[in-house]
Amino acid sequence: MNRRLLTILLSAFVIAAICAFLVYRVVGSSLASATHQSATTKVVAAAIDLKLGTLLTPSNLTTIEIAGPIPKGAILKPEQAVGRGVIADIYQGEPILDARLAPVGSGGGLAATIPEGMRACAVKVDEVVGVAGFVTPGMRVDVLISGNPPSEVNAASTTGQKVKTLLQNIQVLSAGTDIQKDTEGKAKPVQVVNLLVTPDQAEILSLASSQTHIQLVLRNPLDTQIATTSGTVVSNLFADNNSAPKARAVAAPVAKRSAPPVFTIEVINGSTKSDQKFAAPEGKQ
Repeated sequence: MNRRLLTILLSAFVIAAICAFLVYRVVGSSLASATHQSATTKVVAAAIDLKLGTLLTPSNLTTIEIAGPIPKGAILKPEQAVGRGVIADIYQGEPILDARLAPVGSGGGLAATIPEGMRACAVKVDEVVGVAGFVTPGMRVDVLISGNPPSEVNAASTTGQKVKTLLQNIQVLSAGTDIQKDTEGKAKPVQVVNLLVTPDQAEILSLASSQTHIQLVLRNPLDTQIATTSGTVVSNLFADNNSAPKARAVAAPVAKRSAPPVFTIEVINGSTKSDQKFAAPEGKQ
């Protein structure tokens, strides 16, 4: 055989072997990476929709497999979640995180969602707030009160009721609608909103609920600035604040003129005497 042809065939074989080895390494690395990524971990998840305050039982828990890294705080064993209360809504199939559950032994219901040192204060609201659902758990509100201050009861007929901002940036624990649905599938309206307050604020709200009318005002959760307000009365609503105040005309002071000096001349006519009075020359016009 021609030596030149043999050399070409041998070189082609060597090159093909090298290419095959490189392809094997690349494919093997890809398969190993895919095998590593496909490793799954079983975590505890919600078998049904779990509402705030629900006490977890084995029947409303399930397990799912998650590929790759698991969420921070994920619960791996059902016994770690059974008997704990839900402090935030969890939807079906969603992994249950430790931060979404109340501490062990605290039970369920609304009490489990109250942080240490805080209180849940119930405030009665009207149907506009309760039915329309404008106030929902997690939102921030301001508390306004309206009524007649004790020092201004006698003046109420002229100024009307007064409205004042009592508390600001208060978190809502529960409000708007009940957890359960009615026969038509609609949310049940409630007339009470539970606010998360300090013990001092709870005393203020309790007194305000019995003495005044309370109105809740929504605010942006990111707006934490406390506004300074002085309140307003009914009479201010009808005041014409757009018209410029009229300037009052002030009369120029009138200088008092002093009386001119008077000179008296005694006139003697025989046995008759008379007095004649004359004004000083500078006093004449």
